[in-house]
Amino acid sequence: MSLIITDECINCDVCEPECPNDAISQGDSIYVIDPNKCTQCVGHYDTPQCVEVCPVDCIPLDVNNPETEAQLQAKYEKLMAAKR
Repeated sequence: MSLIITDECINCDVCEPECPNDAISQGDSIYVIDPNKCTQCVGHYDTPQCVEVCPVDCIPLDVNNPETEAQLQAKYEKLMAAKR
C-alpha cells in the first residue's frame, strides 16, 4: 500500500525532503502523497522515511491503495527506470 497523510498534518515540512521518490508535495492545506510514486521506500530503505521523521504520526497506510511488497518493488523499479 502507498501511504497517506491525514489531516493531523501540521505542515512542518520534514517529510517532503525525506521521500526518495518525490511522492510528497504541498497540497491545498496539508502535505499529500502521490500513490503512483509512493513505494513505502521499498527499494530505498527498510522503513518509510516520512513516517520515521513525522513528529505527529499522521502518515498511515492508505487502505484505498492496497499493494503487495512485489507490487511496491515493481513500482520502485519503474520509477528508477524513468529517471535514467
